[in-house]
Amino acid sequence: LVGMQFLQILSRKPGSLEVLFQIPFCQKQFPYTCLSTSVCAYSKKKKGNSYEQVDQEKYKNLIHSVTSYKTSPQTPETILEEDSLLYGPPAKHRPPVKAGTKTPKNWVPLINPSKRILPVSSDSSVPMKIGLQRTKMPSVTRILQQTLSPQQVFYLERWKQKMIEELGKEGFEEYTKNLFLQGELFHSALESIFLSEEASARDQGEDDTVAGYLSSVEHVLEDISDVKALESGVQHESLQYLGLVDCVAKYRGQLCVIDWKTSEKPKPFLENTYDNPLQVAAYIGAINHDANYDFQVRCGLVVVAYKNGSPAHPHFMDPDLCSQYWNKWLLRLEKYMDKK
Repeated sequence: LVGMQFLQILSRKPGSLEVLFQIPFCQKQFPYTCLSTSVCAYSKKKKGNSYEQVDQEKYKNLIHSVTSYKTSPQTPETILEEDSLLYGPPAKHRPPVKAGTKTPKNWVPLINPSKRILPVSSDSSVPMKIGLQRTKMPSVTRILQQTLSPQQVFYLERWKQKMIEELGKEGFEEYTKNLFLQGELFHSALESIFLSEEASARDQGEDDTVAGYLSSVEHVLEDISDVKALESGVQHESLQYLGLVDCVAKYRGQLCVIDWKTSEKPKPFLENTYDNPLQVAAYIGAINHDANYDFQVRCGLVVVAYKNGSPAHPHFMDPDLCSQYWNKWLLRLEKYMDKK
């Protein structure tokens, strides 16, 4: 109180306050006033902390885990809790539709619902062998060749050029001619075996190449019975295409269209056989819609035989797999018709 009265008296006289604050006595008596004046004059503006704006109540657990540990103590459970807190519950969605599920415009069932099926006969009758009629209908082989994908064309052309570089143009032509001849001899030998013409099959097997193929399929032949057709022509009456089926017989009790293939390289998986499953599906559909055949087929078999005699790879196609390849075949057939 006395100090305040002393200041009031000095303030009435001009210049008295300035003199008072200049003497050291006053600095010692009023250190707070001098200190506050100095701080206000020289202090820099304090930067704002962005973390102060965070809703700490909402992110309390997250902030505590970040600030309390040098190494993360997170577990799968805590991560899920944090994700749920930050982003909410996971949104449920349907898996994307796989590519290649295009539906044919002119869809025809693989199994003919109007075809009358006769009782299966147990008699060991001679297999059917219907000659291939020469008509304007395109063959299955031609349709597949004319509708190869750009990727298939690229790899086929690259293989061809590589072989020409190694063998020359004439050598490559001779090589392909020999492959075709070997395939024909192999099919003829198999036909003789199924017709129980052992002598003929043995004579054709004298060639080392054919003998290797026959040795390769020996274990497969043990599972084949009730041969119904051999090298027989088929045609799809409504879709208007035709083909020549290698064999129709039972494989381990299931009636199948069997396609015999030769290869110098191993093909342990069905996808290694490229368009062969489509060819089998096309033959199955043709048989089921061909009036010359009094039965229907639901399964297929692609057998890859090897020149060196190593065990062949039999690739069985069940009804579901045959249906999938049948749809792909119909798309290829549509593509061919559109190009034509």
